[in-house]
Amino acid sequence: MTIKLPSASQAKDQAKRLRAKMADDGTAIGHAKSLELIAHQYGFRDWNTFFAAIGILPPKDWAPGDAVTGTYLSQPFTAKVVSAAIVRAGWVRLELHLDEPVDVVTSKLFSNLRRRIRGTVGPQGHSMERTSDGQPQLQIGMW
Repeated sequence: MTIKLPSASQAKDQAKRLRAKMADDGTAIGHAKSLELIAHQYGFRDWNTFFAAIGILPPKDWAPGDAVTGTYLSQPFTAKVVSAAIVRAGWVRLELHLDEPVDVVTSKLFSNLRRRIRGTVGPQGHSMERTSDGQPQLQIGMW
């Protein structure tokens, strides 16, 4: 039997849920301990070894041809991944072809529709770049 490894973000989310569940059951553990337990669950000796194995992998649904959802400049979209390249551990540069164009201008006087966008997203599925209201320019729904 082959176990499908999660992305780093998924593993961290699992650790948070485990920690919360154990606290609800009356056994409080620290964040580091919950990460170690998740690593052991997948057969790794510790979190660092586990993270080294999964930290550089983009999420499985970010391969060329895959469908993704998200927001670009706070506007929702559905798209196909045209290309995906690892920039550094956990960060992926994506080129997306949108199913329907999004207007990248907020003015009521004119529009600028985009059908293809590029951006780099991190482990949480959003870009470092922000809009003027503090939202990530690009957010990809991960699961």
